Amino acid sequence: MAPQANASRVFHRSLKGEIPQAEGGQGVYLRDAQGKQYLDASGGAAVSCLGHGDPRIIAAIKQQLDKLAFAHTSFFTNQPAEELAEVLSEKAPGGNWRVYFLSGGSEANEAALKLARQVQVERGQASRDHFIARQQSYHGNTLGALSVSGNPGRKKIYEPILNPNVRHIMPCYTYRHQHDGESGVEYGVRAAAGLEAEIASLGPERAIAFIAETVVGSTLGAVPPAPGYFKEIRRICDQHGVLMLLDEVMSGMGRTGTMFGCEQDGVVPDMIAIAKGLGAGYQPIGALLVREEIVQEIESGSGAFQHGHTYVGHATACAAALAVQRVFESDNLIDRVATMGHQLEALLKARLGEHPHVGDIRGRGFFRGIELVRDRDTKTPFDAAFGLAGKLKKAAMANGLICYPDNRTVDGVSGDHVLIAPPFIITEAQCEELVDKLERSINQALDEVAV
Repeated sequence: MAPQANASRVFHRSLKGEIPQAEGGQGVYLRDAQGKQYLDASGGAAVSCLGHGDPRIIAAIKQQLDKLAFAHTSFFTNQPAEELAEVLSEKAPGGNWRVYFLSGGSEANEAALKLARQVQVERGQASRDHFIARQQSYHGNTLGALSVSGNPGRKKIYEPILNPNVRHIMPCYTYRHQHDGESGVEYGVRAAAGLEAEIASLGPERAIAFIAETVVGSTLGAVPPAPGYFKEIRRICDQHGVLMLLDEVMSGMGRTGTMFGCEQDGVVPDMIAIAKGLGAGYQPIGALLVREEIVQEIESGSGAFQHGHTYVGHATACAAALAVQRVFESDNLIDRVATMGHQLEALLKARLGEHPHVGDIRGRGFFRGIELVRDRDTKTPFDAAFGLAGKLKKAAMANGLICYPDNRTVDGVSGDHVLIAPPFIITEAQCEELVDKLERSINQALDEVAV
């Protein structure tokens, strides 16, 4: 175990209790300092898509360090960044893209918000001063990204210092909001209509951009959009001159069975934020992909993006991410995620589909969510006072399983779910192990709340 919080000089996330000290990792497993092994069923937070200890990524990092660790991008570009940008542009849907490299997902979304504002100003529409986002969303922990997030629990203490120029519409959340007798397509159109109503409420030329997670991650637990939802969002944005920003920090980079999650929805946004699986945890890296046409507007205008960080385009981080892309290709991992994702879904439904406290099993590829409910028929959530998500995490760790439970699922107050996002290299036998341990952990957590 790591030293107690009051003895450690590390400012840990939680200052109460102890957490294990990670000592090593190989494949889909992590090992703590006591020798206990954990199946990493969530890739940390959907990060470790290649698992742990891949020698090819480690070798690429070492090779880059021998050449060049870092050179500030106000003076130089570097080969790994140039190559990685080319690879990502080729793989992204809808033509050419420019890629702005950062150190994580919060920074990527922060850059998207700032660039969106600058684009509108350079278009001569400085009156556009509001963002529109969705309730029960999460876009990061910088003040800008947190402002557009729709997660009340993560925002509450900071509300007085967040950007007030943000409107939130209802999420596209089929399990909770689709009406009886309403088709998926009909619901998708109805859910998207909230954006048009909010644009009208703001008034003409006030909305800068709409930002949404393609598949909602930690706040709702792998909720995919209804059929046609994002096509309708694209239509509305185009009609009203609003930029469309997609947050694929969790759901991108093959996690949902295609390189970019929005490929499955047949849309091309104006910007895409990525991170997590981009570097697979081997180096901190995120990126903002911007359509070529939009970058050209800046080029022909002011000529510079009014934003930056020290570690933009970090050579070693880009070398690691480039190696990750090469492993994706050599091992055919994205197709593997699409195929095995269905197998994982089938396993989860076979073991938990009829569980009296499992309301919904959802997601795409290796991005799956399980919503836990007190009453299956009425979809009544557990009261927040039960602390079910916390109990589930504790039980899972005791059982040698790392998963990602969270609470406040339904309305920002009540509700619990668990997110599953295993490494792309997981085997069928390890998927069985995952589901075995998850079922046991869920039941143990439920026993604690005496349902």
